[in-house]
Amino acid sequence: MPASAAMISRTAAFSRWLDGRLNARPELADWLSATLMSPVTREEMRDFLAAGIGSEDDLKRQLRRLRERVFARVMTRDLNGLADLAEVTRTLTELAEVTVRCALDFHHRDLAGVHGEPLDSSGQPQQLIVVGMGKLGGGELNASSDIDLIFVFPEDGETSGPRVINNFEFFTRVGKRLINAIDDKTGDGYVFRVDMRLRPYGDSGPLVSSFGMLEDYFYTQAREWERYAWIKGRALTGEPARIEELEKLRKPFVFRKYLDFGAFGSMRELHAQIRREVMRKDKADNIKLGPGGIREIEFIAQVFQLIRGGQQASLQMRPTRTLLHQLAAYDLIPEQQATELEAAYVFLRNLEHRLQYLDDAQTQMLPNGDEDRRRIAEAMGFADWVAMLAKLDPMRRKVSGQFEQVFGAPQEDQSGHPLAGLCDAPEAEAHDRLQMAGYSDPASVMNQLRALRESNRYATLPANNKAMLDGLLPPLIEVAASFPNAADTLTRILDLLDAIARRGPYLALLKEYPQSLRQLARIVSSSPWAAQYLTRQPHLLDELLDSRQLMAPPDWTRARQELNLRLKQLDGDVERQMDQLRHFKQSETFRLLAQDLSGMWTLEKLSDHLSDLADLLVGATLELVWSSLAGKHLAAPIPPAFAVIAYGKLGGKELGYASDLDIVFLYDDAHPDAQEVYAKLGKRLNTWMSTLTSAGILYETDMRLRPDGAAGLLVSNVEAFEDYQLHHAWTWEHQALTRARFCCGDQAVGDRFGQIRDNVLQQPRDLEKLRTEVKEMRQKMHDGHPNKSGLFDIKHDAGGLVDVEFAMQYLVLANAAQHPEMTANIGNIALLKRAGELGLLPLEIALAAADAYRELRRRQHAVKLQGGEHARAEHGGLGQEIQAVKALWTSVFGVA
Repeated sequence: MPASAAMISRTAAFSRWLDGRLNARPELADWLSATLMSPVTREEMRDFLAAGIGSEDDLKRQLRRLRERVFARVMTRDLNGLADLAEVTRTLTELAEVTVRCALDFHHRDLAGVHGEPLDSSGQPQQLIVVGMGKLGGGELNASSDIDLIFVFPEDGETSGPRVINNFEFFTRVGKRLINAIDDKTGDGYVFRVDMRLRPYGDSGPLVSSFGMLEDYFYTQAREWERYAWIKGRALTGEPARIEELEKLRKPFVFRKYLDFGAFGSMRELHAQIRREVMRKDKADNIKLGPGGIREIEFIAQVFQLIRGGQQASLQMRPTRTLLHQLAAYDLIPEQQATELEAAYVFLRNLEHRLQYLDDAQTQMLPNGDEDRRRIAEAMGFADWVAMLAKLDPMRRKVSGQFEQVFGAPQEDQSGHPLAGLCDAPEAEAHDRLQMAGYSDPASVMNQLRALRESNRYATLPANNKAMLDGLLPPLIEVAASFPNAADTLTRILDLLDAIARRGPYLALLKEYPQSLRQLARIVSSSPWAAQYLTRQPHLLDELLDSRQLMAPPDWTRARQELNLRLKQLDGDVERQMDQLRHFKQSETFRLLAQDLSGMWTLEKLSDHLSDLADLLVGATLELVWSSLAGKHLAAPIPPAFAVIAYGKLGGKELGYASDLDIVFLYDDAHPDAQEVYAKLGKRLNTWMSTLTSAGILYETDMRLRPDGAAGLLVSNVEAFEDYQLHHAWTWEHQALTRARFCCGDQAVGDRFGQIRDNVLQQPRDLEKLRTEVKEMRQKMHDGHPNKSGLFDIKHDAGGLVDVEFAMQYLVLANAAQHPEMTANIGNIALLKRAGELGLLPLEIALAAADAYRELRRRQHAVKLQGGEHARAEHGGLGQEIQAVKALWTSVFGVA
């Protein structure tokens, strides 16, 4: 027996449907033998339907004959190891798309011949857009599936005649005929069963909807489960421009701009309904809807789409298997879990197909009969039914366990919590319970809780928000009590709850992830500044969910790639791109803040990371602004001969959480329009960074260090910059230059700046004049920051940070001509050590000053984290550091 004949015979042994079709149509076996070794292609299907369709009866017959052939060949290839799951689902999806398209074209032409084309408001003809939902929309159609369709059309209006009807009536008639062509069971069978119940208003709604009606339904009538259904919604027909219009309706409906943690509750409820239906109908053996079945894997993948798809566009994909690995790439689920879920999905889908191959029936129920069990087990590659269950049952248990991990309901009822109902309890009892929890001043705590409960904000909360807030309070009061500053911690938590009380998704996040409460309390307990930062940007609560990701060291190369991807997906939407830059900064800053509070970084390394983040964001903003700049003289994709030069804290890589950016713009371009173009680029770049949007400000910027300060040109060409620095700049400008470096933009311009900087810093100088001018500038700065507090101003007072900075700037300017290595922008601590090693000052003074500078910066940082407006401290606690800095000053300038 030829190999192909043996394969066909083997398949018929596993499929009563195929056995029956071969007996009814002997020619089918010959066709299968001739074509079996290659997959069915879309072109092959179209060619089969291209001829011989002159009437509606011809159409129905050809469609059904095509379906018979494709189904027989896919089944035979699958059961003989010639096709994998991807080929099976792709081929069946393409069969649905081709047959729907063919039937639609036929009936549209037929009706247009009588009524004319349905026209839009511009007089252009329209087409019915058939939206495939469910597995059809996802490109994952199964063997004997029905197809879930929704019919939409762009605009109301009328046909062009001769017998004029309105567009709604025209497309309703087309839709009815399309369903009949595909769904009607004739002597040749059917093509697909068609299910229209997912359309707006379900069975009671009109068969077709205009875009306007669909949009109105989405935002006034649609239920939460319909968002889930529309994740996979995909237009199978229609013109590309109209499909894009439809996508602009679908995406905002499905994927919210914010992190939608309310999706957990909605999908949990939907799944519970399905589970109840399964139990009611005794369908525990249903491998799709039962425990550990296909639907649970799909729910795991899709809940993350609903929550995050609005912010991470790459999660808006439809295929389940690809999505699982995308979730792992974003660390939303572990890679091992994604691999296990995909393996289970493939196994269950293959099993589903073999169940359906038996009789071409839409079933996912495991069979009861011994003979069918034997067939299914052998078709799956097992010796017998028991062997197959030994693989299937543990797999389903694992899927079910993973589902419960993701969807396990949080403790809704907190009435039994020992700290529940404090506001309703007798005062003495409430105080006793709070004291037992660890609060030393229970009266103060009760005042705060009552203020929250009696506030107008609380009284006007939606019932669901109020219930979530009430449920969160007992565990939050408890977790705050475990910190030494329990009362302060609770105050900061209550401030946050007050800020997010009306924003249900954030309350839902805390409710769904109770493990995040301790992480939240730890951060706000450690720093009032951190608490305020989180309260102002509550979307950052999302960062608390995965402690591994929260505490992972930054990978700026990967971060830039991820940011570029997000920005590219928002191409053309300036407002959302600006917001994305700000949200990205806030998320990365918050991770560094959490790591900082846990003691993960030295202050120097933290400042390096904050500076790297700023470089990254300024560079990304520059690219966006340049790409959209009108009137530029360089055609895309040629980058601008333009660089951003960092000064100050950014230049010296000593950036703090709230530092502004001292920057200067340079260009090196001889084109006559260059000055005008780059001035426009610099102005817009500055606007993009400093504009207050709904997401806040990216960075405050200071441009006053450019040549001639605020009165000078916004951008300078490198020749003019060099001339200014060599012949016109003040000494204080050369002091500032010691901390300047290339930030982003054209590396060649950055290199030219580096050469100019080194040349300027290495100029011979009159040391007495230099010493006088540096001291005068230091005194001027000191006079500008009077301190009458009785405390030591860590930055501005004598013996503080500014003294170290001025001393180092003098040492660089005074000695760089003889010691070019002093021009290196390596930070004040490293430069102090280098100056000592070069003998420019005593080594012991240099090292002591370096240690003092490090400690002063650390103390300044600590004060800021504790919410201090000015970095001031008791003199006694920093006596050693102050003396070390004064010794440095005396060594350099000769006076205390």
